[in-house]
Amino acid sequence: MKKHAFIDGTWVETKNYTPLYSPYSKEKLADIASADLAETELAIEAAVRCKPVMRNMPAHQRARILETVSRLLEQRREEAARLIALEAAKPIKAALIEVDRTIQTYKLAGEEAKRIHGETLAMDAVPGGEGRFAYTVREPLGVVGAVTPFNFPMNLVAHKLGPAIAAGNTVVLKPAGQTPLSAFFIAELFMEAGLPAGALNVITGAGRVIGDKIVEDPLVDVITFTGSPSVGKSIRAKAGLKRVTLELGSNSAVIVDSDARIDSIIARCVTGAFSFQGQVCISLQRVYVLEDRYDEFVEKFVAAAKQLKLGDPLDADTDVSAMISERETERAVEWIQEAAQQGATVALGGTAEGGILAPTVLLNVPPDAQVSCKEVFAPIVLINKVSSVEEAVDWVNHSVYGLQAGIYTDNLHTAMNAIDKLHVGGVMINDIPTFRLDHMPYGGVKESGVGREGIKYAVEELTELKLVVFNRSR
Repeated sequence: MKKHAFIDGTWVETKNYTPLYSPYSKEKLADIASADLAETELAIEAAVRCKPVMRNMPAHQRARILETVSRLLEQRREEAARLIALEAAKPIKAALIEVDRTIQTYKLAGEEAKRIHGETLAMDAVPGGEGRFAYTVREPLGVVGAVTPFNFPMNLVAHKLGPAIAAGNTVVLKPAGQTPLSAFFIAELFMEAGLPAGALNVITGAGRVIGDKIVEDPLVDVITFTGSPSVGKSIRAKAGLKRVTLELGSNSAVIVDSDARIDSIIARCVTGAFSFQGQVCISLQRVYVLEDRYDEFVEKFVAAAKQLKLGDPLDADTDVSAMISERETERAVEWIQEAAQQGATVALGGTAEGGILAPTVLLNVPPDAQVSCKEVFAPIVLINKVSSVEEAVDWVNHSVYGLQAGIYTDNLHTAMNAIDKLHVGGVMINDIPTFRLDHMPYGGVKESGVGREGIKYAVEELTELKLVVFNRSR
């Protein structure tokens, strides 16, 4: 099966194709178009031609297209989830949750398309403003260059396409090389929903070729990227004065206070640490537990993690399957071994077989170990003992990242202090940092990125504010 590039409303054959294999079964899934510079230019030119069409399209029509995509995806829910499970090795029960979130994301985008508005200004609030009336409007930026990762191949694409189309932009989308099938699937739904030709273009291929072209081409007006900090920094350096939204890395942490009800939070913490093999931007990577509850937490966490089932992502009972690539599995094992050499204790896991890294729990991990200070993006969690919540907050902040953090406590004063002192984009009280709903403002500080997603907030990132002033006293 060949999957062609989607350009200007049609499927376009490319000169070269690259085989795509399942991370779990290693079976060949398809031959994927490998676009070159010329084909990337065609996609950008198609998006440019469609700019006035999308800009002038009524909000209710943009909303209807997005709502139709949501409805069509709901009708093909199982098919979409199977696609995700095959190309990403995401356990099918997690893939179904992703599809359900994607349905909601497009529905939210359709609703938000009707709420893009400005405000009036009280011009007489300052001297010289008498006799003037002013208001603001939001206008689409134009061509959106969107680059998405493998870990949520359908929903993170929706977080680019939904707000962009709701705001009246056009899009050139480059999905992750391992998970293009989900993006092509969504392109089919948008075509069926009546999106004008050229409003969405999906191209696949080498990031150094088509990714750089999308970022650097002056015809592309804004870049929205989710991925690694190193690539994000490179994009920002190359983008010049373009608007750039970057959702980057994290080593998210949770604090467990002395008064936390351990039995009620263990299952949640295990889910946060090992869901989709830990390949989640806000996966629970670090746990800091007050010393008087440490042994109890570790014992119960390890016991619960042992119950996770490893295997085929298409098996409804599977909790953990293969990581996205053998290279990533090997890298994660090397980081575990490094931590052990630095004095950490491997309380569970630490080994891999058939591309599946067993859920791994590390204790007493030094802060400079890579599994602590970098984004591990694997089913690995460290649990360290602290003497106070203040110490735990310091360790959470002792990071180049700052996406989300959580704290379990029954003390309101403790919670409020943590909110003030945690240097992150989102603080979850009595929950893991992995919690996200698709209308929440989502983004971080430091090397976790620039800008916010969450439909309303992404629309703001993808529109320009224009001021209009009437002089009524001329």
